[in-house]
Amino acid sequence: MRSILLATALFVAPALAQAACPDEATMAALARNLLAQQPSQPIAGMTSLADGLCAQNRLVPLLSAHWGRPVGYKVGLTNPTAQQRFGVNHPVTGIIYENTVRLLSDGEVEARFGAVPTVEADLMVRVRDEGINTARDHVEILRHLDLVIPFIEMPDLALASGLDGPNLLAINVGARLGVMGEAIPVQANEDFAARLASMTVVLGNDQRELARAPGTALLGHPLNVLPWLAQDLASRGTRLRAGDLVSLGGFSPALPTEAGRRYTVRYEGLLAAPVEVSVRTR
Repeated sequence: MRSILLATALFVAPALAQAACPDEATMAALARNLLAQQPSQPIAGMTSLADGLCAQNRLVPLLSAHWGRPVGYKVGLTNPTAQQRFGVNHPVTGIIYENTVRLLSDGEVEARFGAVPTVEADLMVRVRDEGINTARDHVEILRHLDLVIPFIEMPDLALASGLDGPNLLAINVGARLGVMGEAIPVQANEDFAARLASMTVVLGNDQRELARAPGTALLGHPLNVLPWLAQDLASRGTRLRAGDLVSLGGFSPALPTEAGRRYTVRYEGLLAAPVEVSVRTR
């Protein structure tokens, strides 16, 4: 798989020419705070999502030196409620690292793993081939994927306050950690596509249920995220590649993590029996 970091670096130059990027010192300070698990103040002076994207392009290489090479993408704000909260009318894209996908189900992590640590129900897919970039029909999209992976995302929202659209892009949409469940081979047929839409995704801990949502919570269908992402990446001058992992978005709000809990995401109706992925916090 071609390095996503290289693609990101190639995009930095035109982005910088078009947007009022936060300077390198500002982004270096944000990276230091993230690595030290200390919240930062919002970045002042950004007036557009293009500004936030420029900031993201400067942040990702700084963090990938510590969190591993980029291995794919995450799509945030995949429902209208989240978009309204951040003042945008479409999703946003971040880049995920090797560390984002290193932890397996029922693993353990520090509750205070980041500056502003959170947990949310998600779902991941793996790209089979580059035909995904032009696929639009749900079954056609499935033909260009090989795995669906239960996934708990553990985003780091990084900022003490003031998290608007440009700042969300600037912090790379919070990409940091995640928990991978047992991969499910894709079935490229109408029935599997229908089950992705009709399933119910439930986030809970060892005490109570925290959130639940239908598969349709992500842009009306989880697979609708992929054509949107392909178009967004094309606007950046890059594309999805074979082996890329894609975090499709949150089926729940990003909730603060608590120590001593076992968080579980359950997918009801995706397969004959419910599928789960879990993580313990200490």
